Amino acid sequence: MLVDEVRITVKAGDGGNGCLAFRREKYVPRGGPSGGNGGRGGDIIMVATNHRNTLLHFRFNPEYTAERGKHGEGSNRYGHDGASLTVLVPVGTVVFDDETGDQLFDFSEDGQTWMAAKSGRGGRGNACFTSSTHQAPTEHEDGKPGEFKRLQLKLKLLADVGLVGYPNAGKSTLISRISAARPKIADYPFTTLEPNLGVVPLPGHRSFIVADIPGIIEGAHEGRGLGIQFLKHVERTKLLVHLVDMSETGRDPVHDFVTLLTELESFDEALAKRPMIVVASKMDVAQDPDALLQLRAAAEARKLPFFEISSASGQGIEALKFAMAERVLPAAEPV
Repeated sequence: MLVDEVRITVKAGDGGNGCLAFRREKYVPRGGPSGGNGGRGGDIIMVATNHRNTLLHFRFNPEYTAERGKHGEGSNRYGHDGASLTVLVPVGTVVFDDETGDQLFDFSEDGQTWMAAKSGRGGRGNACFTSSTHQAPTEHEDGKPGEFKRLQLKLKLLADVGLVGYPNAGKSTLISRISAARPKIADYPFTTLEPNLGVVPLPGHRSFIVADIPGIIEGAHEGRGLGIQFLKHVERTKLLVHLVDMSETGRDPVHDFVTLLTELESFDEALAKRPMIVVASKMDVAQDPDALLQLRAAAEARKLPFFEISSASGQGIEALKFAMAERVLPAAEPV
């Protein structure tokens, strides 16, 4: 189950209180102040990891509190600092302030860290207030409170290539053909209920990541079908690969192609300008040669590369794979 938006609270540890104490030792007349400082509280630190791909665990544990610092003690004993708390989030998580809506941090790489809530410092004990004119101070400080925040976490998948298209256009079959991903495949709409990621291997120990985005239908930008819940996952991709099903007799593939372009543009105008490859899928069972010609013409009119593939037979798969690689891998790594 993919959970891509949650709300959590984080509370850094409060600082420990400073101590009010005086030395009371045998044979030590007029013992001076000896109250130690309180320890600092623990921080809340978020760390991005590739070992998680969902925010589901936050649904069951939405509150995070770090340890408070220990209080200072007599004989100038300082309190221990509270332990910091590390919270793991998937790479691709964007953190927002739940009250203002401001973006606070964007985790785009494995191992990135961000301090979500800063701890309070410990209070000073009365020994810190000693001076030549004030040799028996009774002043001492309470620890400062740690930060408290309400956060909204949103997950946007990080992939080089996003496979888009109507339900049953062949996206899941294609990703299973070019990578080790094994998404659910069936002959009914909305088989894919959550995005799937696959790593596509290339010669020379190179690779790129492909995301299979659940089927988009007309009105998706308004919430129809799986709606904008998954449209946002294509925002980070470098390249869109638009699969159009050629196996259904009587269906207008050009209409499907134009409709999806409209949905992408309605959701985010920048998506309509994203590099795109148009792919006629299921060519092994294509029924209408004229429809294929019309789709090719529509792609060429928009100056978009056009490929014909069959994931079942393997037709055109290698050519498409390397065309994707050429467009997403750095120029220093020609394919």
